[in-house]
Amino acid sequence: MKPILEVKNMTMDFGGLRAIDDLNLFINKGEIVALIGPNGAGKTTFFNCITGIYPPTSGDVFINPQGKQERINGLKTNVVTRKGLARTFQNIRIFTSMTVLENVMVGCHAVTKTGVIGAIFRGKATQAEEKFIVEKSYEILKKIGLAKYVDELAINLPYGAQRLLEIARAMATDPFLLLLDEPAAGMNPQETSELDELILKIRDEEGISILLIEHDMKLVMSLSERIYVVDYGKKIGEGAPEEIRNNPMVIKAYLGEEIDA
Repeated sequence: MKPILEVKNMTMDFGGLRAIDDLNLFINKGEIVALIGPNGAGKTTFFNCITGIYPPTSGDVFINPQGKQERINGLKTNVVTRKGLARTFQNIRIFTSMTVLENVMVGCHAVTKTGVIGAIFRGKATQAEEKFIVEKSYEILKKIGLAKYVDELAINLPYGAQRLLEIARAMATDPFLLLLDEPAAGMNPQETSELDELILKIRDEEGISILLIEHDMKLVMSLSERIYVVDYGKKIGEGAPEEIRNNPMVIKAYLGEEIDA
């Protein structure tokens, strides 16, 4: 079976700066894969390239969610989302003036069918779809553990809950692959432990594969089946957690420190 995501020879240049250098990566269905590296290694740029924010300078991005491979280079972000790739951001990007439920509903609207005419005249089909969106959004909040905040303004949520709300909104787009950009950033140990359990639950119960960027090495090592390591945009390591832990190039990239220090 082909990987659900396959990136071949991706390069991304910003003027004279090469942010990603001939990077190859793949993810199989049902996997949790981590992309790690020092600050400035090109990890978020890589996410931006495969989700349509940046068109890569060269290389190919293929998806294969249902046995039909498709190249998605150059597609707009909303089109990429509709095709099943959803992401969160390193810096929280929730709609602070909306309720928790409304934030998730925004994610649902990325894959709804109602057009401008339907929204204006609000026929039976439009009303039925709106009802479905509300119910679906609430069910996602229950799964994520945020149902108690359903009518709360997003800005009033604790920091850890705001992080989870981003994940809930991404899940509302019905992804086959969820890309998490530093989901544990700023979380306390208890919140990080709960995040660990949640990511496994999303994979096991929802059938969503995961690609995460993360600096919390304990989280990475406990969750990931495979790990890619980049430094200055170039892949310097790939393998199972134990292989990465003992890879001399990886240890050097982390300034000579043990990877789980």
